[in-house]
Amino acid sequence: MRLIETRAPVGEAARLQLRNYSLIIVAAGVIVAILYWARAVFITATVAVIIALILQPFVAFLMRLRFPRGLAAFVVCVLGLLALYLAGAAAYSQISKLPAQVPAFKERLGAIVDNVSTRLHAVEDSTARIFMPRKAAAPVLATPPPVRSRRRKALPAQPLPQPPGEIQEVRIHQDTNPLLDYIYNRLSTLYQFMLMASFVPFLVYFMLSWQDHIHRNFLRFFDGPDRTTVSRSIAGIAGMARAFVVGNFVIGIIAAMIGCAAFAALRLPFPFLAGVLSGFLSLFPYVGIALALAPPLFAAVAGGASTTVMLGAAAIAAGIHLFAMNVLYPKLVGARVHLNPLIVTFALMFFGFLWDAAGLVLAIPITAGVKAVCDNVAALRPYGRFLGD
Repeated sequence: MRLIETRAPVGEAARLQLRNYSLIIVAAGVIVAILYWARAVFITATVAVIIALILQPFVAFLMRLRFPRGLAAFVVCVLGLLALYLAGAAAYSQISKLPAQVPAFKERLGAIVDNVSTRLHAVEDSTARIFMPRKAAAPVLATPPPVRSRRRKALPAQPLPQPPGEIQEVRIHQDTNPLLDYIYNRLSTLYQFMLMASFVPFLVYFMLSWQDHIHRNFLRFFDGPDRTTVSRSIAGIAGMARAFVVGNFVIGIIAAMIGCAAFAALRLPFPFLAGVLSGFLSLFPYVGIALALAPPLFAAVAGGASTTVMLGAAAIAAGIHLFAMNVLYPKLVGARVHLNPLIVTFALMFFGFLWDAAGLVLAIPITAGVKAVCDNVAALRPYGRFLGD
């Protein structure tokens, strides 16, 4: 009897633990499915939250100047849209000059491809001559003339008549146009993107103007020490997201300014557009250096620059990327995020799978936000230390 009494609670505890693990796995699968199915909504909301966190200090500054919160949020949003419009107009002034260079770009690109192909064929021929010497030619034997057959050639088989149903099915299949289907799919994706992007300014304005109301009433869901923990977690997430986005923006501005000045001194065509795109594209993790090389090389080929200018532009873009990632990034961003490289890699893989290119951009701030919550909750601090560096 004693043996049964001691084993029963152990078995019950094991079943309860297994049940809890099963519920956690099922809940994680449901969350991943929801994130993938409604990714347009989650991406839009996450971008709006990050922008609101960035603009909050400017709203607080205007409120110290006796501005009401609603008016301060409206002024900040209008100024932000104006800055975005000016940046877009400056980029458009450079991009509008590109269509005139398209015919020349095709010719130069074709010449480069032909030159590279000729050199590759020359290398292949020289390699074949070295490793595969010519063999003596075998004697050619005289072949007898072919014997003509007296049999008549078989007539081609006539197609059998098909039933009306099959003929109609073939005609329906031929009416589908793959090009139209591709254009329709791309237009539907563009329409969905524009529709979700149109909500971002309104979400940002309402988040800024109703921040006090939302923050105060959200904390009422918790009591006692939990309310303090939640308040600290929100403050940690806000500070981390603001430091991450603002730090990356400052790094992009510095890299773009250096790139514009260097490309202009090198007399690279379209130096402003190439410098700005190269500076900000270099911020992408892992593939940043490849993306940073694309704009200056494209500008060099489109403008008919020499090979020396092309190699110099590539070297400048690579040097700016290495300087930004190894000198500026640890000081401006790494000191606030505190994520180890393994977790960053898994986060990029996971959110890149869920949300494609947007997931690669939002993976690090989301993971850093999770770490900020874990650092402020006593039961989750081991997970925070696991995510940290």
